[in-house]
Amino acid sequence: MKIRLQIDGVDVSAEAGQTLVDVAADHGVFIPTLCYVRDQPCLGTCRVCSVKVNGHVNAACTVKVAPGMQVEVDEPSLVDMRRSLVELLFAEGNHNCPSCEKSGRCQLQAAGYETDMMVSRFEYRFEPRQPDHASDTIWLERDRCIFCQRCVEYVRDRSSGRKIFSISGRGSKVRIEIDVELANRMSQAQVREAVELCPVGTILQKRVGHDVPIGKRKFEVKTLRERTLSYASDQEQTDEDRLA
Repeated sequence: MKIRLQIDGVDVSAEAGQTLVDVAADHGVFIPTLCYVRDQPCLGTCRVCSVKVNGHVNAACTVKVAPGMQVEVDEPSLVDMRRSLVELLFAEGNHNCPSCEKSGRCQLQAAGYETDMMVSRFEYRFEPRQPDHASDTIWLERDRCIFCQRCVEYVRDRSSGRKIFSISGRGSKVRIEIDVELANRMSQAQVREAVELCPVGTILQKRVGHDVPIGKRKFEVKTLRERTLSYASDQEQTDEDRLA
């Protein structure tokens, strides 16, 4: 069923029950995300997509659109809130972008550019977290993890359905874990999928480092904003190619 709502004062139409962050993107309104993956169950962990819905702050990835909904995205305090959340993630981890294997392909780095972040307003913690290299194929660089939980929820052992990644601890002791036995069963294709799914440089494929030249990396070829806003048309093109 088609419904009408407003985003930043502009009337838009959508299917009832669609996710707000998708509806916004389909109508040319960019809302940054780090944990959300379109067409996957919502996680709602990073809050970087915070907007106002009927006057109340919500994570846009958790909101299903409804008739008459009033949504604010580009209001100055919200823009600053989203920037501050990205800054906080940089401050909590060790993100040395120039030396990171994921530089140019990192969604956190790209979100920093899109939110006009220059330097974090928060004190950098540089929390020491030991990497895990026990797996035959995956290097787990724990100090870059932003705990989005994408890998925890979306990467499963293909035969048993069991989770390969998990999170242990609380507060400053929290860290990402990997089930080495299950990880060693992963095909090369599944390892690459996990690397791509990770929005930062935490999940790395062993023996693969800086394998894409500067200038040809993912978000240099097409920005995070461009990729987000062109998703629907890209999917239509993919479907057409598939049927051709």
